[in-house]
Amino acid sequence: MPVIASSYQPPSPLRLGHLQTVLPTLARRVPAPNYQRTSLNTPDGDFLDLDWASVGARRLAVICHGLEGDSQRAYVRGMARAVNSAGWDVLAYNCRGCGGRPNRTPAFYHSGATGDLDLAVRAALARGYESLALIGFSLGGNLIFKYLGELGDQARTHIRAGVGFSVPCDLADSGRRMELRQNRIYVARFLRLLRAKIRAKMKLVPGAMDDRGYGRIKNFRQFDDRYTAPLHGFTDALDYYRQASCRTFLGRIAVPALMVNALDDPLLGPGCFPWAEARANPYFFLETPAHGGHVGFMAGGGRYWSEARAVEFLAGIAD
Repeated sequence: MPVIASSYQPPSPLRLGHLQTVLPTLARRVPAPNYQRTSLNTPDGDFLDLDWASVGARRLAVICHGLEGDSQRAYVRGMARAVNSAGWDVLAYNCRGCGGRPNRTPAFYHSGATGDLDLAVRAALARGYESLALIGFSLGGNLIFKYLGELGDQARTHIRAGVGFSVPCDLADSGRRMELRQNRIYVARFLRLLRAKIRAKMKLVPGAMDDRGYGRIKNFRQFDDRYTAPLHGFTDALDYYRQASCRTFLGRIAVPALMVNALDDPLLGPGCFPWAEARANPYFFLETPAHGGHVGFMAGGGRYWSEARAVEFLAGIAD
């Protein structure tokens, strides 16, 4: 029954989910790792931007960012620094169109786009790494758990473990949670960022999409109905959520994988706490600290518990 009692106890001023969610985004600054960028061509004529931070190790941690994030976000930089210090090389994975330049094709990225992640993993293996770990935040967490579930037993040949924080493992449930009044500020921010991406794509691929009437979009389901689903081969938003949510893949995971979702995360509903799946699969570990917000987990003094927890979990898995 790998449901873990969490040791995370933030200082009293940080025991507010919204504060933990907002403050790191606004205030955290992390020096840029010494990334070396490569671009990986995809079979459909597009590309992925991959940022590598090497310490000369034979093992690699692949870090996947959240919605409208990238390798330069403070939480990615912080995790890269932590796992580098623990003796891991790092690949900071940028989803399509998230590496600082628009991608070439009309499609961009989504929560279940594991085909692109697999291309990056294969590129890493081609460099001769002996073992890999996957670390994901929010959307990136959903991505890595879905990928591990799809691989099943095959993951054991090259992937040592997975760790995900603030994972919307039930996308429909998370979407409903985001529609609550107190979460509208987050939705508005994401929709603003996504509109900029849509407009850039309109110039790059004329006729592929447009943003007429975009102001009438008020939630993720409306956005995903109009853009994500048709661009990526789904019938509608609900079909996308059904196929892309990692919760239905958790029972197939066959390497140690830890999901950490805070109970005060304002963006996760009840469906994003898969206790039954953790109790049924000895490889899937669920940790639900009382505090932490969404991609927060501040520990005070500039420290982040999530980074120490990821390193600790990886250290506890035998090579």
